[in-house]
Amino acid sequence: MSELPTIVSHRSARIGPGRLVLVVGPSGAGKDTLLNLARRACAGNTSIVFPRRLVTREASAFEDNLQVDDEAFERLLAEGALAVHWGAHGHRYALPRSVEDEVRAGHTVVANVSRTVVDPLRQSYADVVVVAISAPPEVLAERVALRRRGSDGAIELRLARSVDDDRVPPDVTIVNIGDPAAHADRLVQAIAGVPTREPEPKPR
Repeated sequence: MSELPTIVSHRSARIGPGRLVLVVGPSGAGKDTLLNLARRACAGNTSIVFPRRLVTREASAFEDNLQVDDEAFERLLAEGALAVHWGAHGHRYALPRSVEDEVRAGHTVVANVSRTVVDPLRQSYADVVVVAISAPPEVLAERVALRRRGSDGAIELRLARSVDDDRVPPDVTIVNIGDPAAHADRLVQAIAGVPTREPEPKPR
């Protein structure tokens, strides 16, 4: 299945006043590891929300996704229950419509998304922060191989996708090498709106 075009419902005004934090990065960058650590760090703050993505593949211990089949995905889409959806790696992904309600309530919503939805979401929400998580190619390959799922398709195709795209410039870049706790701290700072600078990664 090729990557589906992004569809975001038409809106007359950008959604606010809350913040939408979009976490992007190639397979193996460690997005879910940092998101899980950030979620724990923010557990006591009810104004920060980490919605579960809907994905049409088997659930994984590495990700906090809600598994749905294609029929359920189509039904939710027809019912207007999805805020945004996209396709990647032969699967379909979406964020629930509740994301909009949280942002309208002034909350900060943190979501793992494809870079293909960044521009439409920037146009639809008043306050969007993009955090790009990356790692060297050899690290990406090693991580993807370790967690390989049969439904993911060829590793080479997953590794060919990159967030190094001038059309989607991030606000914060995290090179996820070494201690993940330190990188999770930078993610938490980005979620809180604290300006951060990426430290030089230590040689491997």
